[in-house]
Amino acid sequence: MFSLKQNCWFIRKVVIWRAVASIAWSVLLLPVTSAVFVLLSRFSLFHPIQWISECTSLLTASSTIFSLVVLCGVVLITGLFNLEFYTLVPSIPCSRMALLGTVLHPRQCVHSLVYCTMGMLVMWCASVTIGGRYSTLGIPCKQSESGEVVTCLNEYHLFLLLAGAFMGYSHSFLGVVKNMYYVSFQPIQQYKYPRFKGCLPMVVKCSVIQSLYSARNFAALYFFFGKIFINLCITLQLYSSLQPLDSLTGLLDFSLLYHLSISGTFLYFTWYLTVLLFRIYVTEAYSFPVQSTFTEDAEQCLPKVLAETNTLVMKFLALQDLALLSQHSLSRRLEVFSLSQPGGHPHNWNAISRECMSLLSELTQRLLAHQDAVASNGRVKSQSASIDTRSASSSSSVVSGTEDVSETPRLSVPLRTPGSVFTSSVGGMHSALTAPFTPDVDSPFSSPAIRRLVGQQEPRSPWFGTVQSPHIMRRGPKLWSASTESQSNGSPPASPATVPSPPAANQKPSFLAQWLQNRREQVKSFLAKRVLIVYLFNKLPEASSQALFADSQAHIWALQGLSHLVAASFSEDQFGVVQTTLPSILSCLVVLLEAVDRHFKLPHASSKPVRTVCSMGDSTYKTLRFALRAALKTAIYKITTTFGEHLNAVNISTEHRKRLQQFLEFKE
Repeated sequence: MFSLKQNCWFIRKVVIWRAVASIAWSVLLLPVTSAVFVLLSRFSLFHPIQWISECTSLLTASSTIFSLVVLCGVVLITGLFNLEFYTLVPSIPCSRMALLGTVLHPRQCVHSLVYCTMGMLVMWCASVTIGGRYSTLGIPCKQSESGEVVTCLNEYHLFLLLAGAFMGYSHSFLGVVKNMYYVSFQPIQQYKYPRFKGCLPMVVKCSVIQSLYSARNFAALYFFFGKIFINLCITLQLYSSLQPLDSLTGLLDFSLLYHLSISGTFLYFTWYLTVLLFRIYVTEAYSFPVQSTFTEDAEQCLPKVLAETNTLVMKFLALQDLALLSQHSLSRRLEVFSLSQPGGHPHNWNAISRECMSLLSELTQRLLAHQDAVASNGRVKSQSASIDTRSASSSSSVVSGTEDVSETPRLSVPLRTPGSVFTSSVGGMHSALTAPFTPDVDSPFSSPAIRRLVGQQEPRSPWFGTVQSPHIMRRGPKLWSASTESQSNGSPPASPATVPSPPAANQKPSFLAQWLQNRREQVKSFLAKRVLIVYLFNKLPEASSQALFADSQAHIWALQGLSHLVAASFSEDQFGVVQTTLPSILSCLVVLLEAVDRHFKLPHASSKPVRTVCSMGDSTYKTLRFALRAALKTAIYKITTTFGEHLNAVNISTEHRKRLQQFLEFKE
């Protein structure tokens, strides 16, 4: 475990300094983007010389310099928000109501308010840069009756300011809906400049498309509610010489729509560029030393960092470094296979393999828990299932059996799905574990057939309590969860006739409890008929499967690092340190493969996600389950093709040997 001082050192050196570097580059690129915006805003096709001279004088004006200072503050706040809100495991709401709760969260409301303010600031800078009829909010005008000069409202300037607030809220809203703060690691590592150069056209394209969408939506919104807002919130009278913008003739102004579109593009491009640079810098590979000569530097070595539980980005960077060294660094692989002096113990390999197998074993247990939750909701166990209790127990003890790796895998690792999916590691029928995957039996949307299948009966039902006829009880479904539990305890499934009835079943409920139960059922039936309620609370089809594999990038790296190290040990392991844990590794991989195969047989688990329109939101988490399955099979193939027939001498179970034989024969 890292000490507090060393943990702060790592965060300061890696995360904070990388965020500062991304903000610094965003500020340095701001004059370039501002100059391009000035050229586009003052564009004149028929007067090119006048256009260039006006842009040159405007770039050196005091108003432009002040606008750059304001924009630097906006970029700084955007970078701080990126550092505060970024996540390596995306938040995947499993229902529309959960998504609505996230949008209306107080923290998200503050975020939206700040972005609305920043959007208005950027649009103010844009309107000052454009000049002309957009320059100021107030215009001196004369009253028709008295001839007195008063200040009137410039609706064009107000239109751009409100558009900036609307675009700021749209950016904040889409940041939640499309997981814009989700930072994913690239499967192919690139240097910062080539990656930035390759992503820059995509950022420009997304900025233009999002600006056009926002301009269209805001124009429609202002057409219906613009005059109402002005009458309620602004006391200044409108400048009558300008065309009002709450009409079709006012909104269908090409110059207005053009300046609105390029201003919105400039706004979105400024924010998107900051997000892109932050992603590039944070996900840059970091090389950890495998072992250290000095004791005070031992906490910074790769085996220690892999066991980190406080900072998730530290664990991800360590797993990424493990995957890279296992493939491309011979000298560092030899350090992994080396023995400690004095003593001659393979501490490096034991620590690395233990952490990798703990991650894979935790994923196996998670998949088994999900499948048990699905089965306990009324689905009968399939006869072709290949995962039994022995596989589950072997997946939880794959690390045991060696001299130094004798601990049970720790399932309390920090890599877990979002809070909307798992709030506890053990759950029954009504626990938080089963909630995201299957509808609650107590919900008004569950059918009576589901209640009968899971054994939940109404107090007035003739099936409630004990039934004397064993023939009737034998007709009940035999659930997977019940059979699995009885097998794991080593006893045969109990006969339904021998199960004692609960003492509360023979007691007559009180009048108050009966009345409350009737009122509850009436409310359930009433809500179940409301289309809006059903729409909000219904489970999204692919959300549970996506949330189950939300952190699978870490497991992919663990698979790559472990498999390449095992394959390299065939020729590089001089002391045979890998051979002691090879049976546990093979069993762990096979059990995980069986769990993944069973998961893909569930509904909506194998459906491909719909391709989204160009957006800065990273949607790679939607295909992580497919990437994990491919990486798992690749890892097993890597080991089997390297060792070949030598695997027949490895001490593993007969079922696992049969599955590995299919890989040896290339039948998978």
